[in-house]
Amino acid sequence: MDISIVIPLFNEDESLPHLAQWIDRVMLANGYDYEVIMVDDGSKDNSWKVIEQLHENNAAYKGVKFRRNYGKSAALNVGFQRAEGDVVITMDADMQDSPDEIPELYRMIREEGYDMVSGWKKKRYDSKLAKNIPSKFFNWTTRRMSGIKLHDFNCGLKAYRHDVVKSIEVYGEMHRFIPVIAKWAGFTKIGEKVVQHRKREFGVTKFGMSRFVNGYLDLMSIMFISKFGKQPMHFFGLIGSVCFLIGFIALVVVCVMRLCGVMALTNSVWFYLSMFFALLGAMLFLTGFLGELICRNSPTRNTYLIECDMTGGEL
Repeated sequence: MDISIVIPLFNEDESLPHLAQWIDRVMLANGYDYEVIMVDDGSKDNSWKVIEQLHENNAAYKGVKFRRNYGKSAALNVGFQRAEGDVVITMDADMQDSPDEIPELYRMIREEGYDMVSGWKKKRYDSKLAKNIPSKFFNWTTRRMSGIKLHDFNCGLKAYRHDVVKSIEVYGEMHRFIPVIAKWAGFTKIGEKVVQHRKREFGVTKFGMSRFVNGYLDLMSIMFISKFGKQPMHFFGLIGSVCFLIGFIALVVVCVMRLCGVMALTNSVWFYLSMFFALLGAMLFLTGFLGELICRNSPTRNTYLIECDMTGGEL
């Protein structure tokens, strides 16, 4: 199979028929063998009925329905698990991503050898104050911290080689950092393509300003796990050692002052500093040891309650 298109969605029943017609037109014009996996993230409207109708009309359309809303990352992860195409394309369901971009994204993966190609919405139609300016600052920060030279980390329109999506795990709200996760997994040839950003025709945006706060917290988590996830003792042990050193120095000062008769132990601030840093160092060392013993991947972290599945995946 040439292409798998993974579309996470939440309350997008108005846009889905139009999006499907557009995708079919592009696929037919280019002669692709394809599948479209629509992951309904607990929609409250008629999105799932629309997906069922699309499946009846065209077996290339497949669907997965969550019992409740888990978020975009969960939907993408489940779609990645079920994708069979040589190239996997992700796009949003609100028709702000153009299916006309798919042939070039596919070519860049197949002919230019990219592991992943991320879309760049160079010209946006979103609110400058609410989205554009915060998004630029967010992308600049991620670019500096990750070392990946992309302008738009959060663009929903992306293309991947098949083995990339089978090698990465997306959870929480980590969909914003898939390029970082891919690089961490060893897929370093990451490209970028300027893509069209269209005005929203149906529905309303599903993301508020909280995504920027959550985004930075997730970025810190990814950067920590990528550097210390396998060896947490390297992080906690270092800080613990520094704390022990400070505590030891404070203890030496206290002992010298006591021997010189300058003051009693309990009257010295150095005594309390030595106790505090010794305890803090011990706690950090214990945290590091526990981190080494506990597997960072919870076996149930990406377990979701699926109500219906037309992709052939296990329920």
